[in-house]
Amino acid sequence: MKSLVRPLLTTLLLLASALPAVAAPTPAAAAPPAPAAEQARAAAEATPAAGQARAAEGARAESWTPPLSTRGRYIVDAHGDRFRLRSGNWDGAQGSWTGSGDRSDPASHHAGQNAHGIPLGLDRVPLPTLLADFRALGLNSIRLPFSNEMLRTAEPVPDAAVAANPALRGRTPLQVFDAVVAALTDAGFAVILNNHTVTTRWCCGLDGNERWNSGRTTAQWADDWVFLARRYRDNPRVVGADLYNEVRRDFFDDPNWGLGDHHDWHAAAQEAGDRILTEANPNLLIVVEGINWTGIPVNGFPHGRPTLTPVRTLSHTLVASNKLVYSAHFYGYTGPRHSGATGLGETSDPRYQDLSPAELEKAVYEQALYVSAETGTHFTAPVWISEFGIGADETGERPRAWFPRLTGLLAAADADFAYWPLVGWSTTAQGVPGGDTWAILRYDAAGRRAGVLDAADWRTGPWNALATAAGRTGSVPSTPGWHQLTTDHRDHNASLLTRAGGDWDSGARKAVCPDGSRLAGLSHTGGRGLCSDADLRAPGGAHTVVRDESHVPAGGDWATGYTKFQCPAGGFLIGYGLRGQRVSAALCAPARTAFPAGGGRTVWFDRGDDRPAGGPGGDYASGHYKGQCLPSEYAAGIAFTTRVASRPSPAALLCRPLPTP
Repeated sequence: MKSLVRPLLTTLLLLASALPAVAAPTPAAAAPPAPAAEQARAAAEATPAAGQARAAEGARAESWTPPLSTRGRYIVDAHGDRFRLRSGNWDGAQGSWTGSGDRSDPASHHAGQNAHGIPLGLDRVPLPTLLADFRALGLNSIRLPFSNEMLRTAEPVPDAAVAANPALRGRTPLQVFDAVVAALTDAGFAVILNNHTVTTRWCCGLDGNERWNSGRTTAQWADDWVFLARRYRDNPRVVGADLYNEVRRDFFDDPNWGLGDHHDWHAAAQEAGDRILTEANPNLLIVVEGINWTGIPVNGFPHGRPTLTPVRTLSHTLVASNKLVYSAHFYGYTGPRHSGATGLGETSDPRYQDLSPAELEKAVYEQALYVSAETGTHFTAPVWISEFGIGADETGERPRAWFPRLTGLLAAADADFAYWPLVGWSTTAQGVPGGDTWAILRYDAAGRRAGVLDAADWRTGPWNALATAAGRTGSVPSTPGWHQLTTDHRDHNASLLTRAGGDWDSGARKAVCPDGSRLAGLSHTGGRGLCSDADLRAPGGAHTVVRDESHVPAGGDWATGYTKFQCPAGGFLIGYGLRGQRVSAALCAPARTAFPAGGGRTVWFDRGDDRPAGGPGGDYASGHYKGQCLPSEYAAGIAFTTRVASRPSPAALLCRPLPTP
């Protein structure tokens, strides 16, 4: 979100004095689900005929079939056809109060816009007209921010907040949100829900919204997600859960990616994503944004914007491995190591708008686009640039040069994107003076529009070039997927079938591949594993836990002097258990078709890497020795040693040829 980072103590103290406390009642205390589709239709019926006609003309939907999932670097619909997210951020429900002054005074809200905790513009423009304008922009999807406070607000919004949509009078913010979701999806848009803030307050400095668990626990945050995902699970065009916006440092501590503490964003996203998919709605895309800021933005102190750089060495493997999307934000006034501040919190680091075209391309690639560009790795996934934007009143040479450079990069990369913000106010039909000039569509008090749909806006050319840029369309073939397992701080059981069977190695740290994949590689130390997609498993949840050499046949010693946990005949490895460094068990699944009898080769990795040429799957255990079977093989056993002064961790794999198709 367009904002300045204000990390210094004096600023924090000023902000802390204004922060409201947010209670954490159960989501069940929120208003009961309203008949959202009926609300939306009632709102449409209450609008002027001119708006109805305009909606019918301008809101013809792009053809696609939910639910959405992923294939490699692409998002696809239920038919396997590419669905490129061409999105806008319709903000307001996440909050507009800047945290100073009277919360009901518009002057204390961003750009003078008091959103009243609902999407902006409903006071000025009928819903059908708004949707027609969204469609005219070339959008097929909407990122819809919300706050956790909004879920619990029982007081109806003021009538003035929905003046152009009178059917929404008397409704709570969540019920208005319901109506907006229904209207969008009825019109054919895909909706991605975005947990933007904890409090209904403008984001994104030191505002009490820095992390998903600011003022609450990770479990409470995940509970809210389960509640909201269940609320819309019968609406198939609600396609995604964007877990949290711009995770960043508070005054006292940084978020991290993989340290295992209560500020571990990687682990929290894994927990919430798996809970959404298992407890609420298995069809949703799970969107994980990178870390937006760490460190103190003062020259000489460590600081920077990690975004998606940590994904290269530590990615996510969800219980539904084809539901993961990564996201990142880019604004010209920020930079790879620049907070975006002026004055307090400003450093000498370059902003993105200060970079040359080549430098900008390199930065955006290394911080985000590599995730989708480098295919065939454990981290390969679609990347959604879910926020970028600039003001219609921008006159600076560098920022005005930056915007078409960025949109050109996104077009060339065939990237998914979402402009921030979609809707804003203006004082006049021309959008000046006052109002949010960053909005791509701005409406005055009479509902007259200004913005990118009007040729006078300098952003129209770059926007249209991006919105209409050629990209991949049609069917996307299935490609082999690779998935990383990690036991760094907890179990990593990505198999629903195995989860249903209970704890298969109590007291050990365990890792299991997602259903529909097999174990392809292990690290000697560090507890990492690599899985590869393979439809090998027999129907049902049966599996075998191996804790001894009972399945090693006579004359079949493939790792002399080492303990061998080998799968029974016709089985293949899907998981492993560790107690400390020592291998405690192997988990095997039965194959649906017969495997060739015997044979195979031993892959040793206790003294160096032994991986196929080209390293399919990528470096899944950076800094550790790794072993990996060939793509044409399956792993049938793990060997390790308990000799004194030796590591009892995985040392070798038994790799056997897969059946010939």
